[in-house]
Amino acid sequence: MPFSAYAQTATGQPVRVSKQRLDALAAKFYPVFNQGNILGPFSTDRHAARYDVELRRLTTSTRVPGTGEQVEVSGLLALPVGITGTVPVVSWQHGTILSFDQVPSNLIRLGSDSYDLSDNADSIETLFNVQRFAGNGYAVIAADYLGKGSLRDGRDEAYGVKDATVRCCLDILQAGVREMETSGLRPSSLFLNGWSQGALNTQWLKQDLQRRGTKVAASAAQSPFNDLPETFHYWSDPPSFIPSTETSYPPPPAWIVPCLIILLGSYRRYYGLTDLFETAIKPQYRAFAEKYWSDYKLDAEVAKTMPPVADFLTDGFFGRFTHDTNSKLLRRLADNSTTFWDYDSPIRFYYGLADEALYPRLVKMALASGGRDMAGVPVKGASHRATFLASLYGDGAVLDGKSTVLDWFNSLR
Repeated sequence: MPFSAYAQTATGQPVRVSKQRLDALAAKFYPVFNQGNILGPFSTDRHAARYDVELRRLTTSTRVPGTGEQVEVSGLLALPVGITGTVPVVSWQHGTILSFDQVPSNLIRLGSDSYDLSDNADSIETLFNVQRFAGNGYAVIAADYLGKGSLRDGRDEAYGVKDATVRCCLDILQAGVREMETSGLRPSSLFLNGWSQGALNTQWLKQDLQRRGTKVAASAAQSPFNDLPETFHYWSDPPSFIPSTETSYPPPPAWIVPCLIILLGSYRRYYGLTDLFETAIKPQYRAFAEKYWSDYKLDAEVAKTMPPVADFLTDGFFGRFTHDTNSKLLRRLADNSTTFWDYDSPIRFYYGLADEALYPRLVKMALASGGRDMAGVPVKGASHRATFLASLYGDGAVLDGKSTVLDWFNSLR
């Protein structure tokens, strides 16, 4: 796997987590993601891990494209205990985290039997990936992303910033492979998996690996964002996307506003759009946006000042020219979109038919243009979280006759 020449691996003490504990934790948080009860309950008969798992924190160096900064980043390596020789690898790209520390590497705290995970403090989505993949014979490698985790050192996140994100994910992937090799394990097939923001990151990573000639056996993306300007438009003006006949379709949730702030802050920071907050955000909400961008804190008192999604951006943002900076933002979003790509290995998009953050129509063009190796899996009645859960634990009834990501990857090993 030829990546950068300068990444170095450094790990802390590995910790072992039993398959029974993985199952118990997955079962505990399963209902939190099973919104609308679209799936049956967690079943140890169908969903149990087969291996204990060893968790290792990864740290490595990455060079930020565009700025040239060399910084330390962190991630997680999860290995099935007892396997020798070759092991298939899943590179997991996590979804949006509205904090600095709900990252994959923090699962290392499971090494303490007294540590109890919580949905608002830990990367539960990574736990599900570890339980499903590492617990069933895969090595899982996951980046915390630039500006996240214990090594952020005050650095800003690079949310939706393509080159910086890909570089970070590549360097953590390389670090994980090197750490595997120190344990006498060799990677066999490489698979990619990602949800939400991580679904976009997965597509970027796949394209970069494809350009480098690195073989990827298959990729899966849950709630995949593709057309970024149109997604941005949907978030800020849902009536223009949701037909009037679909009166029961859920509108974008309140947490979209923090996502917009992080996106705008990241593009201001990494693309040099210095006056982006002034041109894109209404004056009465700029102080709120600046504070949230600086500390990611949204307690009950602060939340009272949070604007509604549809009122956050400057008037006319999508309907007419408002400012050159905003036009540059839209062009950057378009450049970072993944709609019209041709993939050279199988890729599946799992998308929810009641996903409040991603209207299903926003997925369709990418499916139409992705080539013969692209497939869509509409998930019946699924919200944003339920789409992700169904991709890992669902069945043919909810997955339109398709298999889970685990079963699909197993079929291609």
